[in-house]
Amino acid sequence: MTSMRVIDCPEPGGPEALVPAERDRPRAGAGEVLIEVAAVGVNGPDLVQRRGHYPPPKGASDLLGLEVSGTVAEVGEGADGWSAGDKVCALTNGGGYAEFVAVDAGHVLPVPEGVSLEDAGGLCETYFTVWSNVFHGHEMAPDARFLVHGGAGGIGSTAVQLGSALGLEVLTTVGSDEEAAFATDLGAAKTINFRDEDFVEIVREAGGADIILDIIGGDYIAKNIKAASPDARIIQLAFNAGSKVEINLMPVMLKRLTYTGSTLRSRSDAFKTEVASALREHVWPLFGAGKLKPVTHTVLPLEKAAEAHAMMEAASHRGKILLRP
Repeated sequence: MTSMRVIDCPEPGGPEALVPAERDRPRAGAGEVLIEVAAVGVNGPDLVQRRGHYPPPKGASDLLGLEVSGTVAEVGEGADGWSAGDKVCALTNGGGYAEFVAVDAGHVLPVPEGVSLEDAGGLCETYFTVWSNVFHGHEMAPDARFLVHGGAGGIGSTAVQLGSALGLEVLTTVGSDEEAAFATDLGAAKTINFRDEDFVEIVREAGGADIILDIIGGDYIAKNIKAASPDARIIQLAFNAGSKVEINLMPVMLKRLTYTGSTLRSRSDAFKTEVASALREHVWPLFGAGKLKPVTHTVLPLEKAAEAHAMMEAASHRGKILLRP
């Protein structure tokens, strides 16, 4: 077995905890494909794992990296539907910060039409996350009002695009005029600068939000309840401003609200395969139709993973940050 370059994180810490290293190249096990990585996306859970608070599932690689694109290098027994040389993108349970990664064949998708192999490295984590939490198994009015917090980030830009492409009225919070223009270009019907505007007031004037996707937490939790319309769903995916708050539950009862959230990595392989199939059928064709596009902020060499994490923590990016082995 030959070696490969990886980015390791021997001890929890800041971005400087990420260091170049070498590991043995993995092999494709039963039901897996081995991907030679062209690009790997940098995501919020990577930062949390680097800090020591998001351990990989049992049996998964301890390396960071939850989504990749690349070329199938090896096909394991039972990994039907894939051949060596296929250009793919995939959701991983870890191990993406490397030259090669073994992935469950059910979590692999073809690179969408019109998307470059490199840009495809930033698709799976956010599209699996947004689809599984917002759309999968849910019926909603085609003109439902969808409030997305952080519309210029990775999750946010995906949610804005997908919501707009599927006919929802998308409102999103942003932090600058540049971010507002960026989100508008992705399909947002209304942008709200959280630095000098009250999103609760603006959303309520628009009729209230039927679906709210939040990565902020903290005082946004109570504000989301105020901004929600009756029978709305509030979906929590992260807590950048904190997860422990005191709220008044009476409006939740009076409005019949549903408050939910999830972490994708801990879901079963079968569930992720189900989501992959739904994305391939319902979402991937929208790229070829020009209704969706990859949003890549920058691509850095794999060895600059620490710089990519620092950029992510500074929240100065719009869209996805990718690493290129």
